[in-house]
Amino acid sequence: MSTLVFPNDQFLPLVIEELQSAPGRTVTLPLYGYSMRPFLENGRDKGLLIAATDVKVGDAVLAEVGKDCYVLHRIVRIDSDRVTLRGDGNLACEYCLLKDIKAKALGFFRKGRTTLDRTDGLKWRVYSWWWMRLYPLRRYLLFLLYPHIPARFKKKQ
Repeated sequence: MSTLVFPNDQFLPLVIEELQSAPGRTVTLPLYGYSMRPFLENGRDKGLLIAATDVKVGDAVLAEVGKDCYVLHRIVRIDSDRVTLRGDGNLACEYCLLKDIKAKALGFFRKGRTTLDRTDGLKWRVYSWWWMRLYPLRRYLLFLLYPHIPARFKKKQ
């Protein structure tokens, strides 16, 4: 089986158009990037998305944060029509308007499994509640989970 890979700025607008063309339609997308670590991994996991309606704090959403720049991050704050997003593995935030939220994750297929970890399920809700409250400690937790040695500290050979 061959795989075609398209840049997000070309592919995601087509996906969004498809989602918005028929209420209730879903799309499964492979996830790329490290911003949703430690629970979602680059190239390993897939997200099941539906057109965004009635989003709230804690939801994982696909949002356009700049011209043709999309992220799948969690909503951490909503002020009127302004939305603050942050990836679970990120310390910095992104910002958009409610109208820029294009899809909402119904769940994730993780670790090669064929069963969906639903975002409205107990496991995801408990994880989300804790992880969002651990924000000040995330940098240390992520460092423990993904240790690295910055290049400037490597021993010269």
